[in-house]
Amino acid sequence: MAQAEIGLIGLGVMGSNLALNIAEKGNKIAVFNRTVDATRKFYAEAGELQGQIVPCETIEEFVAAIRPPRPIIIMIKAGDPVDQQMELLKPYLEKNDIMIDAGNANFRDTMRRFENLKDSGLTFIGMGVSGGEEGARHGPSIMVGGTEDSWKRVEKVLTSIAAKYNEDPCVAWLGENGAGHFVKTIHNGIEYADMQMIAEIYGILRDGLKMSATEIGEVFGTWNRGRLNSYLIEITEKVLKAADPITGGPIVDLILDKAGQKGTGKWSAIEAQNMGVPATAIEAAVAARSISSMKEEREAAEKVLGLPGGELDIADKAAFVKDLESALLAAKIGAYAQGFAVMSAASKEFGWNLPMPTIARIWRAGCIIRSQFLDEITTAFTKDPDVANLIVTPAFAAMVKETDGALRRVVSAAVLAGLPVPALASALGYFDSYRRSRGTANVIQAQRDFFGAHGFDRTDGKDSHHGPWGSGLNA
Repeated sequence: MAQAEIGLIGLGVMGSNLALNIAEKGNKIAVFNRTVDATRKFYAEAGELQGQIVPCETIEEFVAAIRPPRPIIIMIKAGDPVDQQMELLKPYLEKNDIMIDAGNANFRDTMRRFENLKDSGLTFIGMGVSGGEEGARHGPSIMVGGTEDSWKRVEKVLTSIAAKYNEDPCVAWLGENGAGHFVKTIHNGIEYADMQMIAEIYGILRDGLKMSATEIGEVFGTWNRGRLNSYLIEITEKVLKAADPITGGPIVDLILDKAGQKGTGKWSAIEAQNMGVPATAIEAAVAARSISSMKEEREAAEKVLGLPGGELDIADKAAFVKDLESALLAAKIGAYAQGFAVMSAASKEFGWNLPMPTIARIWRAGCIIRSQFLDEITTAFTKDPDVANLIVTPAFAAMVKETDGALRRVVSAAVLAGLPVPALASALGYFDSYRRSRGTANVIQAQRDFFGAHGFDRTDGKDSHHGPWGSGLNA
């Protein structure tokens, strides 16, 4: 029997779907799960794909079934379980074999694992996989970090299973060690911001314009046929129009307003802070999820404080809904710009040389944040890959100028009505701060010098770096 081209450990939902995708694309794959019954069940249900699958019940059998150098995908819970699985595998592996973590790992764990294997003869790939269960089964966006040699060993398989955008596979080698998982982390941070902004627009339509879930779904459906065309807008229409099988009413009205999170959004915000890059929309989205989880506290606070008494003062509903569309586009641009700026800073800090046009290109299909304007982002970075910020490229500068007025009107109206819009407002604040050449940090620098003698630079360039505070220090 011919050896498998690749192996996979972990036959949960994502692992099973990825394995079936690999097999369906003509690649022979060995599979293993620590629970033998799961392996047997997976193989029994593989149907006509069984000929491409080698089910294994021991680690020894599994490793022996793969063609050297052996690429082995580990698709299990992130964190310690991955380290434990790697230790179990090591005694059976040979020089140049490749362990591939395809979960939502912290890129710093990936860098540590890569470094730990450096002198062992083995190597490691941190592989970001986006697209959820559906993507894993039919074509995800794949972000690879590792040595170029290890990438070349898996390139054929990964190219065959990746999502395609106009026949262009949405997979790429992005650099050494943690590059792939870092890019996946920022992808998820942008995803957090995008989802939060959509939720805020939904809140304005629901609580400000008193529209039903179905009516709001129609609005999102219309927007999905225009410039906001994207996977998240598409599924928002679907969830808003879905009926509860028990009551017959909109299912979204029966879902508890407590959002979960698995850490990638938080990691995005933390790394942005570590590198001194503002990612305010991502930070606002992470904070909003945290506040959403405080359901009991929010209920108690409403009893004590009440809700703001303002109303959404809208004279022309149709014009305002059009403003909402433009505002969402503007805010999304801000979130993407922040995410790419964080990746640019990380590329310099970790020596990855991340290819920005390529990242935008492989996000055009398969991933959760795929959207129409990723094509425009690809073009913008192709023309100027070293641009300081996406929003100063000609195409996106024009879009921001066209839409930020609508964002300003929407945020103003929502704030006056007491409707929370933290992510939309943070995007507006980001635009206003970034475009202003003379800000207000001069006062902060004066304060820092006053109480801590931290010094400051002068606008006239003179060599005098402290203020005439004198005895004011003791006032």
